[in-house]
Amino acid sequence: MPPIGSDAAQPHTQGLPAPDQDPGPAGNERLTASTGAVLLVLFAAEGVTILSLTRLLTWHYFLGFLLIGPVLLKLGSTIYRFTRYYTDAPAYRRKGPPKPLLRILGPFVVITSVTVVGTGVALGLLGTNDRIGPFPLLLLHKASFVCWAAVMTIHVLAYIWRLPRLIGADVRRHPARHGEPQPGHVAIRWSLLVGSLAIGLTIALLGTPLASKWTGAPHHGHRVHVGAQHQARST
Repeated sequence: MPPIGSDAAQPHTQGLPAPDQDPGPAGNERLTASTGAVLLVLFAAEGVTILSLTRLLTWHYFLGFLLIGPVLLKLGSTIYRFTRYYTDAPAYRRKGPPKPLLRILGPFVVITSVTVVGTGVALGLLGTNDRIGPFPLLLLHKASFVCWAAVMTIHVLAYIWRLPRLIGADVRRHPARHGEPQPGHVAIRWSLLVGSLAIGLTIALLGTPLASKWTGAPHHGHRVHVGAQHQARST
């Protein structure tokens, strides 16, 4: 999923410094694209586990925790570009804003992604009987997932066709478009992606045992077993 503004019409650039072959926006775009591709695969796998939570609950937890690292990296790269654009960095201004619909959609992508992962983690730590204000935590998790799926469907359809070009260009280390400067720091971008997965994997290994609370483990008693069945039916 490329960063905000990756394929928008060029903005009015009168008064901006002349183009200086700054590769920063292209590097940011490639980092966001590769991270988005990883998230697409992980979220798809997470969606498969929803089909049978009774059997795949441990994998649901594992993948949910694993997502945390790449989600944070994706948010970081997108917010960085947003900040650079609105603080009038010349190269990012020349790159331009996204199309109006995607500009409106951007905040909802961030909010729903954080909410669906955050409420999932809270469910693991607290349980389905806890509430955030007047709302049951499980209801918030389910509602945020529905909202996230709707928003991400549009987001993915808008950006997915660019992923092969952007990721392939970084692997082959050549410009993604003719005449575009070749961004450096390839090793740093891939290190950030691998590092985000390593962070997510560490969190997953530490957090996945929480699934035992919902699988009817004898040492947690009958009440927890019922909670697991309730979560599987509700999801």
